[in-house]
Amino acid sequence: MIEALLEPLAYDFMVRALATAVIAAVVCGVLSCWLVLIGWSLMGDAVSHAVLPGVVLAYIAGVPFAVGAVVFGFLAVGLIGLVRDTSRVKEDAAIGIVFTTLFAAGLVLISVTPSQTDLNHIIFGNLLGVSTGDLLQIGILAALTLAALLFKRRDFTLYAFDPTHAHAVGLNPRVLGAALLGLLALTAVVALQAVGVVLVVAMLIIPGSTAYLLTDRFSRMLLIAPATAAACAGAGIYASYYLDTATGAMVVLAQGCVFTLVYLFSPRQGVVSRTLSARRRRRTAARQRTEPMIGA
Repeated sequence: MIEALLEPLAYDFMVRALATAVIAAVVCGVLSCWLVLIGWSLMGDAVSHAVLPGVVLAYIAGVPFAVGAVVFGFLAVGLIGLVRDTSRVKEDAAIGIVFTTLFAAGLVLISVTPSQTDLNHIIFGNLLGVSTGDLLQIGILAALTLAALLFKRRDFTLYAFDPTHAHAVGLNPRVLGAALLGLLALTAVVALQAVGVVLVVAMLIIPGSTAYLLTDRFSRMLLIAPATAAACAGAGIYASYYLDTATGAMVVLAQGCVFTLVYLFSPRQGVVSRTLSARRRRRTAARQRTEPMIGA
């Protein structure tokens, strides 16, 4: 057992992949708690896809991928707000228009950009190809994002539960929303190199949804979500090593499996648990009705 755990760690690329996956999983897990409460699942999908042309342009310009991804992440957020606020188009439609257009632009840029590097790894992720410089970049962005989330967690939480009350106590809901969207863009960049733009949305939504089914307290969600995400990252890395499968996809698949188990067997919210509990209540009620009749 110990040998099985230590064997992958003998390779530097596996150590970097594990570190990258855990870092991305933790920061995505923390942010996902607010995304799930606010109902911004589609926004996470939009930002994660919209960064693609920025990454390709960054490659063309010879600058770090994160620079282009951050610029286009903020651009996507701004365009969504612009379309929503200056037209009759509703937010969900604005999100769909912006992210599909930018994602398509990224695919076009990939198809016409001569490259010795396979830019398709941007779409599907390349955990095993993460360099030391990439890991350092990811660590810095993740630390900044996580620090901002934790520092403003009370304000973000009040905004998520009741924007009207947040405004009444002197907070600006629009500023808080914009700040969360900015942190979403940074988080998408962190997870981009781990699982690619296609699967980033899973890491932004599944951990928070899993925690939401396990507890009614937001403070516990902020612990459960990153913990389960990090555990799934490690499990996915090891599974991909021994099964010889796509690494990023295995990380997300592990999260999906954990969510399925929680969805079915969570003590209070699980489908199976609620079904069994309802049956027990019916049997108890039936027994209570029959006992007086037997006694009579």
